[in-house]
Amino acid sequence: MGIMEFELFEKRAPITTKNFIDLAQKGFYDGVIFHRIIHDFVVQGGDPTGSGSGGPGYTISDEFHPELKHDAVGILSMANSGPNTGGSQFFITLKPASHLDGYHAVFGRLVKGTDVLMRIGAVDTDENARPLEEVKMTKVTIKEPEK
Repeated sequence: MGIMEFELFEKRAPITTKNFIDLAQKGFYDGVIFHRIIHDFVVQGGDPTGSGSGGPGYTISDEFHPELKHDAVGILSMANSGPNTGGSQFFITLKPASHLDGYHAVFGRLVKGTDVLMRIGAVDTDENARPLEEVKMTKVTIKEPEK
């Protein structure tokens, strides 16, 4: 569907960001689908099984920075099933979602590819928010910030 680029918040969310970078550099996300699309809310991916219950085999601690909020389209945040259960699954907001603040660790924001995000967010889904067509992350690469 296209390319999305994110700015990662390494200084304000170091644990979460390092985890994401490490997984991406190992190719963990390559070929993984967005398994959950909730229209006008979020798109979720990062589960290698595609079921919504998979992960890397470990969890990381939540980290919340007071400046990092779910206050815009394109916020990159860790998915979890409760406190300190993040691993590899993440979501991207399709609109502001302040009710997620303090529950999900924000670690980046979309800087290019809003049109791609919106196309993914508009994919038809079943009653469980699973996309009817496969939306795959072909490759996740990490670029160093421009100096």
